Amino acid sequence: MAYATYEFGGRRRVGVVDRSDPDRARLIPLDGLVELGAHTPTKVLTTALRCESEAVSVADVRLCPVVPTPGKIICIGLNYHEHVGETGREMPTYPVMFTKFPSTLIGAHDDIVAPPEAIEIDYEAELALVIGRAGRRIPRDRAAHHILGYSASNDISMRDYQRKTHQWLQGKAWDRSTPLGPYLVTPDEVADLGAARIRTILNGTVLQDAVISQLIFDIPVLIETISEFTTLLPGDVILTGTPGGVGMKRQPPVYLTDGDQISVDIAGIGTVTNTIRREVISDQRLASSVTARK
Repeated sequence: MAYATYEFGGRRRVGVVDRSDPDRARLIPLDGLVELGAHTPTKVLTTALRCESEAVSVADVRLCPVVPTPGKIICIGLNYHEHVGETGREMPTYPVMFTKFPSTLIGAHDDIVAPPEAIEIDYEAELALVIGRAGRRIPRDRAAHHILGYSASNDISMRDYQRKTHQWLQGKAWDRSTPLGPYLVTPDEVADLGAARIRTILNGTVLQDAVISQLIFDIPVLIETISEFTTLLPGDVILTGTPGGVGMKRQPPVYLTDGDQISVDIAGIGTVTNTIRREVISDQRLASSVTARK
């Protein structure tokens, strides 16, 4: 099954994705549900009544971030062998983690906001997973029981800000910078997640290409590790890391600029395709921002 959070006619709803007609996917709204997240644990989502008479074409809606307001967004860095190699770092023995905020999230086709303060804007294709059942200290052999589904994401990173300190938060948590979507795909829909191909395509050119099995710390290990120190709740999002091929490590480096079209495609999960749009603010506001940082 696949689900989406969407907006149509000024109303936000949760819909089941109906792909029986491959040329015209539809969304069948679920009664009483306005967004995927804390209030749609696995049991609620799978038992909600479908409003068949109110189905709409996917082409006619705005796809919101799959989970618009997650309680937690936990991101994993340095989790593909090739990416660790290209950074010149030592192989991690414990998952590298940082966080984002709900304000970073955008829909599958929304514009990515490129702030005027940042110059080195980079892409990172990521598989996202969404928690469906609460748990603390979840053993890895029970991790699958807590997964609601998977989605695609692009961990847009402002590298010049990321390098300001040994922490990464200020480079990773800019407002309206992280697409998450298009759908939430339940685990039973993915025959072999490890074999799923994950790619980044910039203006038609493939820049990242890997398979999920190349993760250093796989999904059960991530859930076990994270839930050791914090309770995972329905709607929490985990971004599992990016493969090699990021822009800052290319020769010459490849950074995103105004008008670029960037896609993250994960086989069997979905594709987010977004356009980079440079945010325009007044010279006075920009000058004040620069002064405050000095």
